[in-house]
Formats: sequence, structure tokens, C-alpha cells
Amino acid sequence: MRAWIPHEHGPSMLGEIPDGVRLEIAPGPDQLPPDPSGVRFWVPPFLAPAEVVGLAAALPDLRVVQLLTAGAEVWAGRLPDGVLLCDARGVHDSSTAEWVVAAILAQLRAFPLFARAQPDHRWAYAEATPTDELAGKRVLLVGAGSVGAALVARLVPFEVELTLVARTARPDEGVYGVAELPSLLPDADIVVLLVPLTDLTRKLVDARILALMRDGALLVNAARGPVVDTDALVAELKTGRLSAALDVTDPEPLPAGHPLWDLPNVLITPHVGGSVRGLLPRAYRLAGEQLRRLAAGEPLVNEVIDGY
Repeated sequence: MRAWIPHEHGPSMLGEIPDGVRLEIAPGPDQLPPDPSGVRFWVPPFLAPAEVVGLAAALPDLRVVQLLTAGAEVWAGRLPDGVLLCDARGVHDSSTAEWVVAAILAQLRAFPLFARAQPDHRWAYAEATPTDELAGKRVLLVGAGSVGAALVARLVPFEVELTLVARTARPDEGVYGVAELPSLLPDADIVVLLVPLTDLTRKLVDARILALMRDGALLVNAARGPVVDTDALVAELKTGRLSAALDVTDPEPLPAGHPLWDLPNVLITPHVGGSVRGLLPRAYRLAGEQLRRLAAGEPLVNEVIDGY
């Protein structure tokens, strides 16, 4: 069996390679091996563009695509029959949760304002104080998966009140269903989006949902850009009633001249939540475990079902 990975230093992070597995480095993100036969296990590049998905059809023996991303929206439903799609659920939990905490604190404590003042050598105390604070805030997490659990662990010490929402309610865990969002939003000071992008979550946060958020609330999107209706968000933010912290946008990359860039109540980062130094070691540990499971005929983990 041949296994195909995208990084030269990947083999050192995979762990033990099973007998009978020939490991190969992909020559480029959009290139096939000279002879694609026998490639059964494929790890595409991190954040591979959508056109890379089409290569799967040219790998006649492909059985598993193991993603390095937690999101699978580019790949779901687009692979040949018989090919198992697995995501990197769990790999990005700590880094994404860290980004959310950092973004919340930055917005509440006016760090963007101070960063803008620094090049002007301006002591901006009077402009910003008193700043807001995280302690005592009511935080609504829309997405109660593994990233949500990691975020809960990091937010609890900040003395916040947490409410979790998932696609379906889990009453025994205190998790509400997404259908209950309209009744939960008016009480939330901070709304964090952590859901995968699926047909059900595309533009989940539209003008109606935004209007239900309380005055002064903060929207944090660490999910995918199309989860939010961008036009509705821009319109609401222009009123100054809400603020936002966005690691993802729609469109993405956000083009120069887009109105989001110039809104003072928005913090934008270029989809960096998972792009940390620990990403590849964690991702390749998962890929190695999956490769050993495949070679041993054992069930794989993180299978993508219904888009996530």
C-alpha cells in the first residue's frame, strides 16, 4: 500500500510506519504521483484549495483521505464512492480556543485601539478607559464539539457564565439546540461561533439573528465565514450597536476595499486560528494513527458524516 503525504518532514512525525506501507511525499499540492496506482491513503495539504479535491478521482485505489483541517466542507460529498473522508477533529482544539480567548480579551480591553495609537506615539488612556472586562460576562457558545469543550475549559477561570448550543439539544449535558437560539441571544454578552460549515449552518447568523443580539454584544466567528451573512453583519456593525472579532470572513481572503476593513468595532485576523507551530506534529500524530488503523484493518476515527 502506498501512502501520500504533503510535507518532507512528515515521516518523522507519523510514528511507526506499518509493514507493507510505502510512504511518499506529494510533489506539490496539485500534482499526482507519476504512477497513482496503489495510493490508498492520502493526506492533502493543510487548507488545500478546492480544486485539489478533483485529484481524488485520478487515484484508482484510494480508500482514505485524511484531512489536516477540522473543517471538511470543501471535501464532503465530492469524493468517489468507496473513499472514506476523515477530518482532523481534536488537532485544532487548543489553538482555536486560544484564538477565541485572545480575540475576546483584545476587543473587550481595547487592544486594537491601543495598537492603532502606538505608531502615533499616542498615550490613549483617556480614549479607551474604562475598558470593558471579561469577568462576569454571559458567553453563548454556538457549537458544542471538541473545540467548544476546549474553549469552556479556558473560559471558566475568567468567571463567566457559559451557555452551550449544538445542532440538537443534549439536556443531560445542559446543551441547548440551535432552534433555541432566538430565546438565548438577547441575554448573551458574547456570542462565539464554532460550528462546521454545512447546508444547515450557511448564513445561520443572518439579519434576524443579529437583531436579536443585545446592544453592546460581541460576535466572535472562529468557524467559517459563510456561517455569517456578511452583508447583514456589515449593516449591523455600521450602526455601532455590536462589535465583532473575525478569524474567518466571506469572501476569504477578504479583498482590499471591503467595508469590514474600515469598521473600528471589528478585529480581523487572516484565518490563523489553527496555524500554530504545534499544528503539524499534532496533525501527523493523528495521520499516523489512522494509517496504522487502516493497515491493521481497524475502523478509523473522525469519519466525516453529513458534512462534519
